[in-house]
Amino acid sequence: MGLATRVAGAIELLGVCLTVSLVTTGAAQSNVELVEVRKIWDRAPHNAFTDLLRFTDKWFCVFREGKAHVSPDGALRVITSEDGKNWTSAALLTYPQADLRDAKITVTPDNRLMLSGAAALRQPAEFKHQSLAWFSKEGREWSEPVKIGDPNIWLWRVAWRKKTAYSIGYDTAAEKFVRLYSSQDGRRFDPLVSSLFDEGQPNETSLFFQPDDTALCLLRRDGNAASAKLGLARPPYTNWDWRDLGVKIGGPHMIRLPDGRIVAAVRLYDNGARTSLMWLDSDAARLTEFLKLPSGGDTSYAGLAWHEGLLWVSYYSSHEGKACVYLAKVRIPLNP
Repeated sequence: MGLATRVAGAIELLGVCLTVSLVTTGAAQSNVELVEVRKIWDRAPHNAFTDLLRFTDKWFCVFREGKAHVSPDGALRVITSEDGKNWTSAALLTYPQADLRDAKITVTPDNRLMLSGAAALRQPAEFKHQSLAWFSKEGREWSEPVKIGDPNIWLWRVAWRKKTAYSIGYDTAAEKFVRLYSSQDGRRFDPLVSSLFDEGQPNETSLFFQPDDTALCLLRRDGNAASAKLGLARPPYTNWDWRDLGVKIGGPHMIRLPDGRIVAAVRLYDNGARTSLMWLDSDAARLTEFLKLPSGGDTSYAGLAWHEGLLWVSYYSSHEGKACVYLAKVRIPLNP
């Protein structure tokens, strides 16, 4: 099995600063300011599928590098920064005979970094996909990959709640269903709900927990109908209520702001492909777009973090020619 090969070297990239004021819709109106957008990585022919995390006073951004959107050389790059402006490569994770895809990063209860992704195995092989996880204390030295979940089930993103990891995986053989897993250590994931949802080719998800332990799941669908679903459940998360959101999305991710509002970052398809921020009203089951990020073409898969009064958003886009990784800072005034 391949292990991380470290590639060091500082990179200073010219940031493109943009400012825009928008009036959002919803119960409370507020001015949203796109403070800055900065290209932070473009070294590979194709740089895509990001996630973002702040850990030990440093920023970590993870994403896939490869020759194309789908190519056999896919690897997971980890870059780090003190200030969000100057980024350095910390690691490059590879896996023999597989295209590594869709890096996601989180912090375990014992204060380690956990990087997860999926190996798209080069065919012929026994399976199509195998989800993997790596662990690190500081983001440069990573463990050997650990197989998580079942073969041909793509565990999309890991969310921790009260020292338990939860992840929703989708059936990569035919996208017939999504499955909810739980884990006590981030290494062994056991099915909690074997078939969580099974209509309309469900696949990518974002899962997070409200302060009252309510779980929310934003689910992408690509079948008929291709509208997103919002799932809600209370502990032990075995019974879910699903509501239709009436819009097609890709690459979903969510974050809860300090005032309790929920922001979703998604790819939208109407009126041209783009990466946008949307308000999620979980009571009304409604998504409302409030900010289009500079993006287009091959784009989506955002990472989200709230830091010092700003929403930090990593994402990728090909609107400037090739697929590159960008970092946006968005000021969202909080409700009192």
